[in-house]
Amino acid sequence: MIVGVDGSPVSEAAVAFAFEAASIRGASLTAVMSWQDFLLDSGYHDTKIATDWTQVEDDERRLLAQRLAGWQEKYPDVYVDRVVERDRAARVLMRLGERARLLVVGSHGRGGFTGMLLGSTARTLVHHAPCPLAVVRRS
Repeated sequence: MIVGVDGSPVSEAAVAFAFEAASIRGASLTAVMSWQDFLLDSGYHDTKIATDWTQVEDDERRLLAQRLAGWQEKYPDVYVDRVVERDRAARVLMRLGERARLLVVGSHGRGGFTGMLLGSTARTLVHHAPCPLAVVRRS
């Protein structure tokens, strides 16, 4: 099983769902956090904003560990593998989902209709997920 984690309240609901589902099924869980380079669009060309990507990755690993800590204590029977990658979330989740029994994500709907629409990652996965998909909404 795979769960996408981004540290948001919607992600927390997806993590809760994924841990319970993994525990019930006696399955392991892969928790995935990703980020992508930021581009600055100028009139002349796209430029990557200079940053220390090693530091960003370390920060993302710490955030993922924090988001999983309480859940790993609540579900000690669930083995958790952590994956942190610099790439678009949908791309990472689709690649990892090729060998998964279930892919779990939250639903942001970040536009002006927050809570009513799927976010871009969930929307992409609804159309292209390589395995069963659960889109979990915050209650």
